[in-house]
Order: sequence, then C-alpha cells, then structure tokens
Amino acid sequence: MVRWAVIAAIITLALMIFSIIDCSRTAENNIRSLPKWAWLVIIIFVPAIGSIAWIIAGRPKGNGRGRRKRKIIPPDDNPDFLGKL
Repeated sequence: MVRWAVIAAIITLALMIFSIIDCSRTAENNIRSLPKWAWLVIIIFVPAIGSIAWIIAGRPKGNGRGRRKRKIIPPDDNPDFLGKL
C-alpha cells in the first residue's frame, strides 16, 4: 500500500513540475481559458487535478510539430519532372 502511495506521489510531483515549467514558458497570448497566473496557482495548490487540467484545457493547441507538411515543388523546379521532359 505504501509503495503505491509513493509511486503516485512521484508521478504527481513529476506532472506538477512539468506543468509549472510548461505554463511558465508558454506565451501569455497562447494560453487558453485562464490567465497564466491563474493556471500557475491552480497547478501549485491542486497539483494532480491542476496539472491534468492544464494539459487538457490550458496548453496551446499543437502546431503540428510532429507532422511535417509536404513541401509542394512547382513543376519547373522539380528535377524529376524536368528529367522526364
């Protein structure tokens, strides 16, 4: 029983530290729902719920960092197309 409590405390602490750093580094105009100071207060005083709420409702929407947009090359600049001519 104590082991699970320690594991839960470590996970909560790690999540809280991540959320505080992420919220602090996010630009004020990118934060959703509440002002930055309110998110920091919620994360610090209600760590588990505040951190999860920050990740779900406060973080800015992803800008597609994981996905690369396919670069469209005009036909006159595409070496494959020019090679077929």
